[in-house]
Amino acid sequence: MTDTLLDIQDLQVHFHTEIGTVEALDGISMDIGHNEVLGVIGESGCGKSVTALSIMGLLQSPPAEIVAGKIEYDGQNLLNLPRKEMDHIRGNDLSMIYQDPMTSLNPVLTIGHQLMEPLLAHTDCSKVEGRSRAVEMLDACGLADPDRLMNQYPNELSGGMRQRVVIAMALVTEPKLLIADEPTTALDVTIQAQIMELLQDLQDRFDMSVLFISHDLGVVSDIADRVAVMYAGTVAESCSINQLFENPLHPYSRALAESIPTLEKDADRLPTIDGIVPDLHDPPTGCRFASRCPQYIGDVCNKYDPKLTSCGVDHDVACHLYTETSKATPPWQTPAPTVSDDIDKSPDDA
Repeated sequence: MTDTLLDIQDLQVHFHTEIGTVEALDGISMDIGHNEVLGVIGESGCGKSVTALSIMGLLQSPPAEIVAGKIEYDGQNLLNLPRKEMDHIRGNDLSMIYQDPMTSLNPVLTIGHQLMEPLLAHTDCSKVEGRSRAVEMLDACGLADPDRLMNQYPNELSGGMRQRVVIAMALVTEPKLLIADEPTTALDVTIQAQIMELLQDLQDRFDMSVLFISHDLGVVSDIADRVAVMYAGTVAESCSINQLFENPLHPYSRALAESIPTLEKDADRLPTIDGIVPDLHDPPTGCRFASRCPQYIGDVCNKYDPKLTSCGVDHDVACHLYTETSKATPPWQTPAPTVSDDIDKSPDDA
């Protein structure tokens, strides 16, 4: 395991709305090492983007409130930093690629103006040096004729070109940690593959860590070293990308892995997950996946919130099937099944 660059512990985020409080994040924990790519996956509304915005300090408050937890970057808790210090880190050490490149770019400013802005704000370079650096970054991101591009506006570019410009903006200050929030969602498959290859090349070139957010497990598998599976504001499983495909432990992780189409599967009948995601205005007690889980084991799932439990080297899962017994364990708890026994267990046996 590499040395930890970013460490999130027990992060809880609520949104206070007119119809009640939304418990968007319910005590999530994850970490990223130096020069490591962590994939964060889960369906829409599970808290992926809220996690990213919390790290960047960009949650709008109100309505957002960080209720508990800590976000340690390079040994300092970002949640305790004065605004001026956070402004220095954000855009310099921490940078972010947003989902929609068209809304990420200002339509009335040239590409060059927007690329040079973070350099002039966070470094001591002159405008001449900033322009030269911006041109170099556009070239590094595979954009032809970067000098001409500097004087163009976002509406003059294609979707793929705009996405490359957004990537160039995020990397122009050479950050230590890049957060990529579904950077290929709005692109067609061919351009998506090109962007993924570009991100891999740039990550190797700049030796940076990447938090790569997606709802597509297939996309994450191309770039991530490890993965955190999120569900309804919680982390269900955390492991290496190989472990997730070869031996997923959480029932939700298994369902995600099984939903990926392959040549061996009947394309007309891919597995689905019954039920719906719980309403986070009034989240259920216990496990948030319980009502949809094929391995539901009774009141334990409804009453007690499962905590991330180690089930091997760098493999943690939040599921009562794997909770270890101890003196502090409630009396209903039984010894955790072995990983091999549980993988072969059918829902009727659980």
